[in-house]
Amino acid sequence: MEYNTVLFDLDGTLIDSLPLIKRTYKRVFEQMNIPWGQGDVMQWVGRALRDIGIHFAGADREEDFFKLYQHYYSLDHDRYTTAYPGTMEMLARLREQGIVMGVVTSKSTKVAQRSIDFLGMDKYMQVLIGAQDVDKHKPQPEPIFAALERLKRRPEQTMYVGDSPFDIMAAKAAGVKSVAVPWGIAKKESLLKHQPDLILDSWDDLL
Repeated sequence: MEYNTVLFDLDGTLIDSLPLIKRTYKRVFEQMNIPWGQGDVMQWVGRALRDIGIHFAGADREEDFFKLYQHYYSLDHDRYTTAYPGTMEMLARLREQGIVMGVVTSKSTKVAQRSIDFLGMDKYMQVLIGAQDVDKHKPQPEPIFAALERLKRRPEQTMYVGDSPFDIMAAKAAGVKSVAVPWGIAKKESLLKHQPDLILDSWDDLL
Protein backbone atom coordinates (compact mmCIF):
# COMPACT_ATOMS: atom_id res chain seq x y z
CA MET A 1 0.00 0.00 0.00
CA GLU A 2 1.26 3.46 -0.90
CA TYR A 3 0.58 6.13 1.73
CA ASN A 4 0.00 9.75 0.73
CA THR A 5 -1.23 11.21 4.04
CA VAL A 6 0.29 11.33 7.53
CA LEU A 7 -1.64 12.69 10.50
CA PHE A 8 0.14 13.40 13.77
CA ASP A 9 -0.80 13.72 17.39
CA LEU A 10 0.85 16.83 18.84
CA ASP A 11 1.95 16.60 22.51
CA GLY A 12 4.50 13.86 23.09
CA THR A 13 4.69 13.13 19.37
CA LEU A 14 5.82 16.22 17.48
CA ILE A 15 6.41 18.53 20.42
CA ASP A 16 8.06 17.93 23.77
CA SER A 17 5.44 19.68 25.88
CA LEU A 18 5.13 17.03 28.59
CA PRO A 19 7.19 19.02 31.16
CA LEU A 20 4.85 21.96 30.54
CA ILE A 21 1.76 19.76 30.86
CA LYS A 22 2.96 18.24 34.13
CA ARG A 23 3.93 21.64 35.53
CA THR A 24 0.50 23.03 34.60
CA TYR A 25 -1.44 20.13 36.14
CA LYS A 26 0.55 20.42 39.37
CA ARG A 27 -0.33 24.10 39.68
CA VAL A 28 -4.02 23.45 38.98
CA PHE A 29 -4.19 20.53 41.40
CA GLU A 30 -2.52 22.59 44.11
CA GLN A 31 -4.81 25.58 43.63
CA MET A 32 -7.95 23.41 43.58
CA ASN A 33 -6.79 21.24 46.49
CA ILE A 34 -6.89 18.04 44.42
CA PRO A 35 -4.52 15.31 45.71
CA TRP A 36 -1.61 14.84 43.31
CA GLY A 37 -1.09 11.22 44.39
CA GLN A 38 1.25 9.47 41.98
CA GLY A 39 0.56 11.96 39.23
CA ASP A 40 -2.07 9.66 37.73
CA VAL A 41 -3.35 12.55 35.63
CA MET A 42 -0.38 12.10 33.30
CA GLN A 43 -1.81 8.76 32.21
CA TRP A 44 -4.78 10.74 30.87
CA VAL A 45 -2.67 12.86 28.54
CA GLY A 46 -4.17 12.40 25.09
CA ARG A 47 -7.75 12.66 26.32
CA ALA A 48 -9.82 15.85 26.13
CA LEU A 49 -9.07 18.35 28.92
CA ARG A 50 -12.72 18.64 29.90
CA ASP A 51 -12.95 14.87 30.37
CA ILE A 52 -9.85 15.02 32.57
CA GLY A 53 -11.36 17.87 34.56
CA ILE A 54 -14.56 15.94 35.22
CA HIS A 55 -12.61 12.88 36.35
CA PHE A 56 -10.26 14.64 38.77
CA ALA A 57 -12.20 17.75 39.85
CA GLY A 58 -15.79 16.58 39.44
CA ALA A 59 -18.46 17.83 37.05
CA ASP A 60 -19.31 20.76 39.34
CA ARG A 61 -15.73 22.12 39.19
CA GLU A 62 -14.79 21.08 35.68
CA GLU A 63 -15.16 24.61 34.27
CA ASP A 64 -12.80 26.05 36.91
CA PHE A 65 -10.33 23.24 36.21
CA PHE A 66 -10.46 23.98 32.47
CA LYS A 67 -9.95 27.74 32.84
CA LEU A 68 -7.11 27.39 35.35
CA TYR A 69 -5.31 24.90 33.14
CA GLN A 70 -5.61 27.14 30.08
CA HIS A 71 -4.35 30.13 32.11
CA TYR A 72 -1.22 28.49 33.50
CA TYR A 73 -0.46 26.63 30.27
CA SER A 74 -0.58 29.89 28.32
CA LEU A 75 1.71 31.66 30.78
CA ASP A 76 4.52 29.10 30.40
CA HIS A 77 3.88 27.98 26.81
CA ASP A 78 6.75 29.64 24.98
CA ARG A 79 9.32 28.80 27.64
CA TYR A 80 8.59 25.07 27.77
CA THR A 81 7.43 24.17 24.23
CA THR A 82 10.03 22.62 21.92
CA ALA A 83 10.06 20.23 18.97
CA TYR A 84 11.57 16.79 19.46
CA PRO A 85 15.00 16.39 17.81
CA GLY A 86 14.72 15.70 14.09
CA THR A 87 11.03 16.59 13.88
CA MET A 88 11.35 19.66 11.66
CA GLU A 89 13.72 17.83 9.32
CA MET A 90 11.29 14.91 9.10
CA LEU A 91 8.37 17.21 8.23
CA ALA A 92 10.44 18.91 5.53
CA ARG A 93 11.39 15.59 3.97
CA LEU A 94 7.79 14.33 3.96
CA ARG A 95 6.67 17.52 2.24
CA GLU A 96 9.42 17.06 -0.36
CA GLN A 97 7.96 13.61 -1.05
CA GLY A 98 4.52 15.12 -1.65
CA ILE A 99 2.98 13.75 1.54
CA VAL A 100 -0.06 15.61 2.85
CA MET A 101 0.18 16.21 6.62
CA GLY A 102 -2.05 17.34 9.45
CA VAL A 103 -2.43 17.38 13.22
CA VAL A 104 -5.17 15.57 15.15
CA THR A 105 -5.05 16.38 18.86
CA SER A 106 -7.29 16.37 21.92
CA LYS A 107 -6.03 19.74 23.11
CA SER A 108 -7.78 23.03 22.50
CA THR A 109 -7.73 23.92 18.81
CA LYS A 110 -6.58 27.47 19.63
CA VAL A 111 -3.73 26.31 21.89
CA ALA A 112 -2.66 23.64 19.40
CA GLN A 113 -2.53 26.27 16.65
CA ARG A 114 -0.39 28.46 18.91
CA SER A 115 2.13 25.64 19.40
CA ILE A 116 2.21 24.79 15.70
CA ASP A 117 2.74 28.44 14.73
CA PHE A 118 5.30 29.05 17.49
CA LEU A 119 7.49 26.17 16.32
CA GLY A 120 7.08 26.90 12.60
CA MET A 121 5.17 23.70 11.84
CA ASP A 122 2.24 25.58 10.33
CA LYS A 123 3.82 25.59 6.86
CA TYR A 124 3.72 21.79 6.79
CA MET A 125 0.20 21.16 8.09
CA GLN A 126 -2.84 21.25 5.83
CA VAL A 127 -5.37 20.47 8.55
CA LEU A 128 -5.70 20.81 12.31
CA ILE A 129 -8.39 19.00 14.27
CA GLY A 130 -8.56 19.96 17.95
CA ALA A 131 -10.94 19.53 20.85
CA GLN A 132 -13.47 22.10 19.60
CA ASP A 133 -13.77 20.51 16.14
CA VAL A 134 -15.54 17.27 17.14
CA ASP A 135 -18.02 16.06 19.75
CA LYS A 136 -16.30 12.74 20.40
CA HIS A 137 -12.57 12.64 21.10
CA LYS A 138 -9.81 10.03 21.07
CA PRO A 139 -9.87 7.08 21.54
CA GLN A 140 -12.97 7.46 19.33
CA PRO A 141 -12.20 7.76 15.59
CA GLU A 142 -14.18 10.95 14.93
CA PRO A 143 -11.18 13.36 15.02
CA ILE A 144 -9.34 11.31 12.41
CA PHE A 145 -12.47 11.05 10.27
CA ALA A 146 -12.86 14.84 10.46
CA ALA A 147 -9.29 15.36 9.22
CA LEU A 148 -9.76 12.91 6.36
CA GLU A 149 -12.99 14.61 5.34
CA ARG A 150 -11.34 18.03 5.19
CA LEU A 151 -8.38 16.67 3.24
CA LYS A 152 -10.56 14.46 1.02
CA ARG A 153 -8.27 11.49 1.70
CA ARG A 154 -8.96 7.80 2.24
CA PRO A 155 -8.21 5.85 5.45
CA GLU A 156 -6.34 3.07 3.67
CA GLN A 157 -3.77 5.58 2.37
CA THR A 158 -3.30 7.33 5.72
CA MET A 159 -1.07 6.88 8.77
CA TYR A 160 -1.80 8.29 12.21
CA VAL A 161 1.25 8.80 14.43
CA GLY A 162 0.89 9.16 18.20
CA ASP A 163 2.52 8.48 21.56
CA SER A 164 -0.35 7.06 23.61
CA PRO A 165 -2.64 4.01 23.63
CA PHE A 166 -5.53 6.41 22.88
CA ASP A 167 -3.85 7.28 19.58
CA ILE A 168 -3.46 3.64 18.59
CA MET A 169 -7.08 2.90 19.50
CA ALA A 170 -8.35 5.88 17.51
CA ALA A 171 -6.26 4.92 14.47
CA LYS A 172 -7.50 1.34 14.50
CA ALA A 173 -11.11 2.47 14.89
CA ALA A 174 -10.70 4.85 11.94
CA GLY A 175 -9.14 2.20 9.70
CA VAL A 176 -5.83 4.04 9.23
CA LYS A 177 -2.35 2.65 9.81
CA SER A 178 -1.45 3.08 13.48
CA VAL A 179 2.10 4.28 14.12
CA ALA A 180 3.39 4.66 17.69
CA VAL A 181 6.35 6.64 19.00
CA PRO A 182 7.97 5.69 22.36
CA TRP A 183 9.42 9.10 23.30
CA GLY A 184 6.18 10.58 24.63
CA ILE A 185 3.83 9.74 27.48
CA ALA A 186 3.70 5.93 27.19
CA LYS A 187 6.52 3.43 27.47
CA LYS A 188 7.24 1.14 24.54
CA GLU A 189 5.94 -1.93 26.41
CA SER A 190 2.60 -0.21 27.02
CA LEU A 191 2.28 0.79 23.38
CA LEU A 192 3.09 -2.72 22.15
CA LYS A 193 0.22 -4.14 24.24
CA HIS A 194 -2.16 -2.20 21.98
CA GLN A 195 -0.56 -3.71 18.86
CA PRO A 196 0.21 -0.71 16.65
CA ASP A 197 0.94 -1.49 13.03
CA LEU A 198 4.36 0.10 13.44
CA ILE A 199 6.43 1.46 16.32
CA LEU A 200 9.25 3.88 15.58
CA ASP A 201 12.65 4.09 17.22
CA SER A 202 13.31 7.40 15.41
CA TRP A 203 11.78 9.50 12.66
CA ASP A 204 14.06 7.73 10.18
CA ASP A 205 11.85 4.66 10.58
CA LEU A 206 8.84 6.66 9.36
CA LEU A 207 10.73 8.15 6.44
